[in-house]
Amino acid sequence: MSLFEPTTGVRSAGLFCQRLRTAKTRPRHIPWVAVLLPRGLRAGAILLLLMLGVSRTTFGQAGVTPAAQGAPEDQSASAHPNQTASPFEPITGRQRFLWFVVNTIGPAQLAGGVLSAGLGTARNDPRTYGPGWAGFGDRYGMRLTGVSTGNAIEASAGALWGEDPRYFRSLRGKSFRARIASVVEQTFLARHPDGTFHPAYARFLAISGNNYLSNTWRTDSEANDTAAGWRTLIGFGGRMAGNAFKEFWPSVKDRLFRNSAGRAQAQP
Repeated sequence: MSLFEPTTGVRSAGLFCQRLRTAKTRPRHIPWVAVLLPRGLRAGAILLLLMLGVSRTTFGQAGVTPAAQGAPEDQSASAHPNQTASPFEPITGRQRFLWFVVNTIGPAQLAGGVLSAGLGTARNDPRTYGPGWAGFGDRYGMRLTGVSTGNAIEASAGALWGEDPRYFRSLRGKSFRARIASVVEQTFLARHPDGTFHPAYARFLAISGNNYLSNTWRTDSEANDTAAGWRTLIGFGGRMAGNAFKEFWPSVKDRLFRNSAGRAQAQP
């Protein structure tokens, strides 16, 4: 059959119109590269670019030596917010970059992504992604893109005015109520180079900014101000939950291992 026969021409025109209609149903404001690449690959590419950007910003801080040591999150290096106690050293460029990496692709974050994408896939929400492994991959990639963007904003913007994005555990001897207060307050406060706590403006910018910015590449059902507002609230809730884990899990782990060791020694 010739390409110039009427039947072939009608079929070709119909196929072209079908592809055009499919293109119109794609999420809005997505560039051509986003149309051509799968979401998982796009998430990886964006993550790589953000890591490069954060590394340039943090290691470019004046007076920062990558080999310097600071106060890690898993040690009792801080008192309750609004108190300055214990030895404190400002975060270095290397530590800031490591914070970005761990809080973006660390085990806890990757596990959280699996849980979030799994629940979304089970409920098929949003429906645009569909069920099955393909839908799971789309949801996982979308979350990873948002998390990496937010962490990059917080690490980079915080480096400009000296905000420390890390969580600092309470001092030993603090009551349970005081430790809970520390978890809540450090969700909205960040430590500065002088050791004092101030509003975490870089975090406010990061959590809200990344959720509204992601409207440009999300599917239409999620790309609106209401959905972005809910994601922002969930983002602060997630940060608070992460703080609680960092505050209490070391204590729980110590007790578990101590009890296990005691039972092991009691065995004949």
